[in-house]
Amino acid sequence: MESNKKYWKGIEELNRTPEFVEKNKHEFAEPIPIEEILSGDGLKSKTPRRDFLKALGFGVGAVSLAACQKVPVHKSIPYLIKPEEITPGLANFYVSSYEGSAILVKTREGRPIKIEGNPNDFFGKGGTSAGVQASVLDLYDSSRLKNPLQDGSESGWSQIDSFVKGQLAGIKAGGKKIRIVSSSINSPSTLAVIADFITQYPTAKHINYDAVSYTGIIQANQNSFGKAVLPHYNFDKADIIVSFDADFLGSWISHTEFSRQYMANRAAKALEEKKMSRHIQFESGMSITGSNADVRMPLKPSEEGLAIISLYNALSATTLPGSKKVSDANTDKAITLVAKELLSAKGRALVVSGSNDVATQVLINAINSLLGSYGTTIDLDNPSLQYAGNDAEFVEFANEVKRGEVDAVFFLNANPVYDFYAAKDFTTALAKVKLKVSFAPYNDETAALCNVVAPNSHYLESWGDENAVAGYYTIVQPTINPVYDTRQAEQSLLKWSDNPVKEYYTYIRNNWDKNLLPIAGLSGQSGWETLLQTGFVKAPAKAAGVYTFNRDLNAVAQTILTHSTQVAASGSQLELQIFESPNIGDGKKANNPWLQELPDPVSKVTWDNFAAMSITTAKKIGVEQGDYITITANGYSVDLPVLLQPGQAQGTISVAVGYGRTKAGKVGDKVGQNAYPFHTFRNGTFQTAVAADIKKTGALKYIFAQTQTHHSYEGRSVIHEGTLAQYVKSPASIVGKGEGKENYDLWDEYERPAYNWVMAIDLNACTGCGSCVVACTAENNVPVVGRDEVRNRREMHWIRIDRYYSFNDNGKNVTKEDEIDKLQDLDHVSVTYQPMLCQHCDHAPCETVCPVLATTHSSEGLNQMTYNRCVGTRYCANNCPYKVRRFNWFNYWNDSRFENYVQNEYTELVLNPDVTTRFRGVMEKCSMCVQRIQSGKLKAKLEKRSLKDGEIKMACQQSCPTNAIVFGNLNDPTSEVAKALKSERTYYVLEELNVKPGIGYQAKVRNTTELGA
Repeated sequence: MESNKKYWKGIEELNRTPEFVEKNKHEFAEPIPIEEILSGDGLKSKTPRRDFLKALGFGVGAVSLAACQKVPVHKSIPYLIKPEEITPGLANFYVSSYEGSAILVKTREGRPIKIEGNPNDFFGKGGTSAGVQASVLDLYDSSRLKNPLQDGSESGWSQIDSFVKGQLAGIKAGGKKIRIVSSSINSPSTLAVIADFITQYPTAKHINYDAVSYTGIIQANQNSFGKAVLPHYNFDKADIIVSFDADFLGSWISHTEFSRQYMANRAAKALEEKKMSRHIQFESGMSITGSNADVRMPLKPSEEGLAIISLYNALSATTLPGSKKVSDANTDKAITLVAKELLSAKGRALVVSGSNDVATQVLINAINSLLGSYGTTIDLDNPSLQYAGNDAEFVEFANEVKRGEVDAVFFLNANPVYDFYAAKDFTTALAKVKLKVSFAPYNDETAALCNVVAPNSHYLESWGDENAVAGYYTIVQPTINPVYDTRQAEQSLLKWSDNPVKEYYTYIRNNWDKNLLPIAGLSGQSGWETLLQTGFVKAPAKAAGVYTFNRDLNAVAQTILTHSTQVAASGSQLELQIFESPNIGDGKKANNPWLQELPDPVSKVTWDNFAAMSITTAKKIGVEQGDYITITANGYSVDLPVLLQPGQAQGTISVAVGYGRTKAGKVGDKVGQNAYPFHTFRNGTFQTAVAADIKKTGALKYIFAQTQTHHSYEGRSVIHEGTLAQYVKSPASIVGKGEGKENYDLWDEYERPAYNWVMAIDLNACTGCGSCVVACTAENNVPVVGRDEVRNRREMHWIRIDRYYSFNDNGKNVTKEDEIDKLQDLDHVSVTYQPMLCQHCDHAPCETVCPVLATTHSSEGLNQMTYNRCVGTRYCANNCPYKVRRFNWFNYWNDSRFENYVQNEYTELVLNPDVTTRFRGVMEKCSMCVQRIQSGKLKAKLEKRSLKDGEIKMACQQSCPTNAIVFGNLNDPTSEVAKALKSERTYYVLEELNVKPGIGYQAKVRNTTELGA
């Protein structure tokens, strides 16, 4: 039984546009003309590759000879005295912490090359985000400052110290204000250093400023319960989750932790018991969270408050004054049905909102109080400390600067000249400040206006600690000496305040010895060494209290209604929603090429932000995909290309912040446009929605560097899914299992006496986050190719996350022949993610066509690549039905055209020496991290024991926060992968081709009811 539901990857595939049809006639992008190669351009290609080689005077023999030459990785410097802990060829792992999560840092010959999650970490339990995986690359970024700067020129630390201390002494004597502006700090030692600095300079004040703010939630909890905290949410304790524009799987608060929690009630173990939680999402733009929801309802930003008021009315059986229904009848009906489901799950329900409006969050608190969520799904007694920004305090600081009251300001991990909504006025006012110091590692937008830039060290070069949730303390330790002449900001503050403790390491030791090690019953040097092996200490959690909401909500409702009126579009306007990209975040990571080239989970766009718009809205205003529009609001305008996004609420556009940097570095500069000035400051917080004027510019259409529709499965079905009710009734029905056809093999089966390496991927657990993509890039030396080569369909990722749309059908399959009102249905689509990598087929079609045996099958079930045999015929890629092979058009690591992305003497230090860097003219693809397999087998052999299940983990598997990927030996019937592949949901992609793939997928299940699928 095969599903007849239609899946499609993008608008162009759905509509079979001429461009899509023409592109899919060709397996590869045409080669680059020789004249463009010699000129250094190389964007569009017409000359066949064979002619290109002839033009350069190369025959096949010369290419083969060149292919045998190894690319130098980095300059070797022999050890005069070998460090005791380093053995050449063997990796060392060190515990550390990144943004409060305990991690493991893999080093080779003294250089960090890979980040892994600490299996015992409170947040990820070994899983990580794409940002964590990419953070190691920043260490070797040649755009980082090499030395401190004074008045724009390089200086020495002694001169900087003398100048700053002299200035501070004069300011202290004059009694003028000193301000330390930082993003949220949860490090107990850093906060203590700042407190000591303020003691030395009593006019100083510390201000927490977050470009992406959560002040609304913190202040709402202060107003509601007298606790100014960011709650710790427990999605794993919720049977019903309702979210209003909170992208908790993509970018909201603690998304890696929330992803793990969310899947605890939705993936393998829960489904084995034939149950799963239920998730309803209301949002304007299609987010990674909305795409994973069981039910998703498009909702304008101006109607979010109305919907929350309606939900409260339905739950409380009251009517708040001024209440209005949302304009869409289906959404209004959905709210009524959602209220019934929430009431039936009291104590096991959770309602969240991504709004930064205090009144909106107060009403969310009232709803959760009605549902008995406090003490179960919401914990105010063990709060999150990840964000502590106070918007009103920062705005008052900006006013102080404008009035000329501040004589010194220190910026620590804060860049308000770029990301403050009133940055233009702030920049002008900053000239009045006598001493301006930035600790930025780059000469960023704010640092460029400072007298002094005292570059902070990378976290992998630093000592530190973090406390991201109450009671959980992690240690940061250096894994390499500073690559450049940088110094930790804490060390600078100690020097400038004449602290009696001269070294920050000693300061941390003292703090831990006195306050933190006793939490775990540790003390002294032995306790410190234990900490450096475990990575954290955790105090017993406090009992989560039950909180009752008893405030009058009439004024709250009126504030929400006023806010809704202020953001509602009128006339030809559209409602603009600003959001945080799951990849680039708030913009601090904009100079990381691994993250820039990581496709956006939903749109699959790389290297850009854009104006996402529904097809219906685009038709009304007369624009098409790629058309430039001018967006104007708050006295600010930008030109952005339009991207037609299924699921986008009509009458709205969504734009990501984090782009439009001008001083990020050579990777991040001038990528996209800055959307921060569209923020507004209302009711004490930064607001992310505004009514905007839209005008088509008439400029030439923009071509996005999208990865989604580079190839086609020729209409074959690769996704299997169903509802929970269908799965409970008949598991076989959702995977299309019925009477199969008999298959005939043309050759003998391979014998696998010891190992048969296979993989299982659970589509129910995959959120599409892309952490696995970056982890694979780091582990396997996958090159970055840049925007233009992605446009040419030449991205090199070994694993991709395919995103499929399907029409909502209220539980009924929509046949391909049905007449569908696409304009209406494109506002209500379902999304399914599918990680796709080399399937390591037993009957691999690539192996039979390779003329030089460059790709062969191992006795352990792996499809192998021998790079120096490959002559680049590309027959294997042409014959691969999964389109997972990548052809090297260039020597990416050494070609000057790619220097903005990868090529410099420092970046090559991140390369994994266990994996060959591939050269131009060869094929590459997933190897199932064969280097990890060999290392695990060797370790077991040296220890004279058999290999244990789970001892070998693929890079993609290890990084996944939801355990969507399982790898192991199928010959071991007790292995986790063997059990996973026996699941009733297991199917194999394109199984009908009889290529016998080595990766089994578990079908997607949605918990849908009468609200629709």
